[in-house]
Amino acid sequence: MARIEIKRVDDDYAFEATDTNNHSLRMDAAEAIGGHNSGIRPMQTLLSGLGGCSGVDIISILKKQRQEVKDFKMVIDGEREEGKEPSLWKHIHIHFTFTGNVDADKATKACSLSLDKYCSVAATLRAAGCTIEWDVEIIN
Repeated sequence: MARIEIKRVDDDYAFEATDTNNHSLRMDAAEAIGGHNSGIRPMQTLLSGLGGCSGVDIISILKKQRQEVKDFKMVIDGEREEGKEPSLWKHIHIHFTFTGNVDADKATKACSLSLDKYCSVAATLRAAGCTIEWDVEIIN
């Protein structure tokens, strides 16, 4: 079982999440609703989790295939439902960028395997009705 402890760190909406290994993440609300913009928004942590989860899968797959990934980045853009409470993620696009001696077909297949089969965060978002699209760029 996973455990995260959340504690309020100011008099408004800032919180710190800490896992059992003492890793932490600060979250806050937007200034427009009384936050202080001192941390990532809670819904953005889902996008971060998607990137982290798929990233671990993708690098693991490519290491097994002996691909030389010198750098790996992704940009994740998300669009939420408008006028609904709760406002869920409805569409996410991920742009994966690989630098190094990486076969484009292997990188594309690794991304596909992660997002369609292995990544639990992607599966959770899809179960809530979110569409996830992605593309791959290779820089040699």
